[in-house]
Amino acid sequence: MSAINVASHPRTWVGVTVALAAAVGFALANTAASLAYHGGSNPLTVAAARFLVPTAALIVWLRASGVSLVLPRRDAFAATSLGVVTALYTWALLRSISSIPFAVAVLIFYLFPLMAAVIVAIFGWDKFAWKTGVAIVLALVGLALALDVRGGNLTIEGVALAFFAAVGLAVVIVVSSRVFGKGDARPLTLYMAAAASVLLLILCAARGDFALPKTASGWTFFAAAGVLYGFAMIAFFIAVSMIGPVRSSLLSYAEAVISAGLGVVVLGQALTLLQTAGIALVILALIGATQPR
Repeated sequence: MSAINVASHPRTWVGVTVALAAAVGFALANTAASLAYHGGSNPLTVAAARFLVPTAALIVWLRASGVSLVLPRRDAFAATSLGVVTALYTWALLRSISSIPFAVAVLIFYLFPLMAAVIVAIFGWDKFAWKTGVAIVLALVGLALALDVRGGNLTIEGVALAFFAAVGLAVVIVVSSRVFGKGDARPLTLYMAAAASVLLLILCAARGDFALPKTASGWTFFAAAGVLYGFAMIAFFIAVSMIGPVRSSLLSYAEAVISAGLGVVVLGQALTLLQTAGIALVILALIGATQPR
């Protein structure tokens, strides 16, 4: 079986498209967030506020669609628990980035597709296809080159936090896919986003680290980061319900490629030849993974 078995069923193609749209949304959200920081905000505040958007959007969407906002007790507990894990891995990643080089933290975090594939294989929910493994390894190598990873200034705490963040996201993706199966992912995503938002806002208040933007442009990008992240989060979990956790996770590597392009266009960053080769390797891995059997 290929990493992403693009069969003739249109649902698969739609799922792949939605997953790639989520990757674009996450990349744009991260770029907007970095610009919001320049306007006076900070990572923890942006992370806490951005979960408010999918919460509000899903409430409106579900009500307009006539879908009940009330989940069965078991599903509500599972979704709320996943929201808590989401808040914790978000906090862990931010802490990791502050204690070890950004590129190293991101590279460790992007182990989550491999972890998701291993988890579903261990529990017998899906097979670990060799093509999946090869695509993930190639994408990781390409990501390491694109990020120009340096090994200096590493701390055990920073590495452990980045690893915890990767495990947390992998668990959220896999468990959520088991809860909603092929059904409607929106109610579960609503509970997850709401729980994550509440916990991160409490963390902001407890740390006294709530910093809103101080400029008009800062507010614009602050709002944009929330809207784009909300779109990406909803789209990603819809993709999980359509093509599964491993396939959706693997396509998340497109986010790194898009972010690099946005860094050049929006932030004025320059790419070396080695970084460009790394981006090309990530793209090659994704193309190979999306080919039919």
